[in-house]
Amino acid sequence: MRRHRWHDTYTTRARKEGFPARSVYKLEEIQKTFRILKRGDRVLDLGCSPGSWLLFASRTVGDEGLVVGVDITPVSVQLPSNVRWVAHDALAWGASLLEAVGGPFEAVLSDMAPSSTGSKFVDAHRSLELSQSALAVASHVLTSGGAFVCKIFHGPDFKSFSDQAKPLFRRVAHVRPKSTRKASKEIYVVGLGRKA
Repeated sequence: MRRHRWHDTYTTRARKEGFPARSVYKLEEIQKTFRILKRGDRVLDLGCSPGSWLLFASRTVGDEGLVVGVDITPVSVQLPSNVRWVAHDALAWGASLLEAVGGPFEAVLSDMAPSSTGSKFVDAHRSLELSQSALAVASHVLTSGGAFVCKIFHGPDFKSFSDQAKPLFRRVAHVRPKSTRKASKEIYVVGLGRKA
């Protein structure tokens, strides 16, 4: 039987552990390195479908925490009681989104990615737009000391985006998790210690 080209050990492991996508292991690695999520935290997950990051965050923050997911695509997995899903386009992040999600939050996560066009330039630019929207939302809803995790495609504007994040945080790190596929251009910008 021929295996799907994206099928790998991470995909198999995710299914066994009850996660809809292998992306959960990227967040798990970031969590082990930076401890961005803590018990009782309120977490905003932008571009949350299919729901792996929602489930991981909900387990990490526990019943006393809250995870709010935002996506235009519905989440089909069974959500725990400490998770709420909001149907919204995170790219259109204005007042209606801020009102819908509430807040404030101790962490803002974004694993958003554009639909691939096949053009590295176009895809990188669209990824930048999503990342800038996520950063704008984080700047409005993050508490002092809060954390930000954002996926972006590595391209000519990567450094510019990282530089945009630096004034908001005491530390900004770049991470390419081990579970990232070799062909992928994605990298994560991690902002730690939201400045007051």
